[in-house]
Amino acid sequence: DFYVLNVYTPNAKADLGRLPLRHKVWDPAFLAYAKQLEKKKPVIFCGDLNVAHTPDDLTNPKANEGGHGYTDEEREGIDKVIAAGFVDTFRLFTKGSGHYSWWSVFSNARARNVGWRIDYFFVSKALAPKVKAAKIHADIFGSDHCPVSLELK
Repeated sequence: DFYVLNVYTPNAKADLGRLPLRHKVWDPAFLAYAKQLEKKKPVIFCGDLNVAHTPDDLTNPKANEGGHGYTDEEREGIDKVIAAGFVDTFRLFTKGSGHYSWWSVFSNARARNVGWRIDYFFVSKALAPKVKAAKIHADIFGSDHCPVSLELK
């Protein structure tokens, strides 16, 4: 009934050396691929997108402004995904800050919940009414990321 894409989006690197590749090549190519698939049937895509989309998606937005994972270009990539009709499923149910899927392994960041929401489930607009739940499972340990899940009706 739908396509599922699981993706790891390359990060821009600390020196932003991969930002042009990400902004000019990767983001547009991935969105074009998802839209091409959507012509046949709805699309769900999930994974580590390596960007905090809004200030609510990271603990310290002002301090991280312009840094990798929170540049205008990376955030614009998510804006274009949404403008193309894809829905950030987590935000259908949960507003505000404090909900993160990644924490640095340094400075006891996870225990202090100093994190970023960089793992997402997006769905085609046609599937949005079928989304029953979208969750971040911060209580599950095993890496610097935690699982995220999507439940459809």
